[in-house]
Amino acid sequence: MLQQAYDFKDECDALYEVLLPLEESDYNKVTQFKGWTINDVLAHLHYFNYLAFHSLENEERFVHEYGAMRKSREAGETIREATDRLINYSKGKKLLSEWREFYQDMTKPFASADPKKRVKWGGPDMSVRSSISARLMETWSHSQAVYDVLGLKRANTDRIKNVAVMGVNTFGWTFINRKEDVPAERPFVQLTAPSGKIWEWNTSDVASRVVGNAEEFCQVVTQTRSIEDTSLRVEGAAATLWMKHAQCFAGVPRTPPAKGARFIAPVS
Repeated sequence: MLQQAYDFKDECDALYEVLLPLEESDYNKVTQFKGWTINDVLAHLHYFNYLAFHSLENEERFVHEYGAMRKSREAGETIREATDRLINYSKGKKLLSEWREFYQDMTKPFASADPKKRVKWGGPDMSVRSSISARLMETWSHSQAVYDVLGLKRANTDRIKNVAVMGVNTFGWTFINRKEDVPAERPFVQLTAPSGKIWEWNTSDVASRVVGNAEEFCQVVTQTRSIEDTSLRVEGAAATLWMKHAQCFAGVPRTPPAKGARFIAPVS
């Protein structure tokens, strides 16, 4: 059984518990992420879960649905406008229920699938393990905007190791995506997990390294926090360049948030 699928469900469940007590009007709260509302965040997660499910279960359906999204974007719709239309403008508690039901239903097929099976996506094909890990990462990273706008400190668990692994594995991608040379030296990464465990990647006999809190590392590689707003210890040229533009998600190069731009809002 693919553990990442259950970690994905658990991350969704954690967000669900945060959203469940909200009033209908709360879903219109504007977050610090590109001016998206909580409705926008939830709609985005729901629609791309839908695409990921069909990439596993029905390749022809995925090609059709992804093509519809691409055509909408080419016609001038924003990703929020296209997503709203493609989920029939579902909002608030109705959207919350639809998202929850769908992520629960998609967990079992992913959990029982061959982790190495290749599935289609918007960019290159990927493995089933990578596909569901990406859904977990997106859920975790977009959830940060919700926690922030509601003034909540998230209680993370060691399942964020999935996000950290993606962050480490996309070291080269960060540079390739920006059409920059990939540093020859891969930084040593040592992170303290929420449980207190120590996670390490790459060899420690190099000049470049990133050392510190696993949550903060995950926030930087998902671009939900500026590196300057963390206590991460970054040493060496390769690590410094990486953390400046780290991006563990697909798509065009994105600029990380400026110092102080993303934070837990004070509760009014």
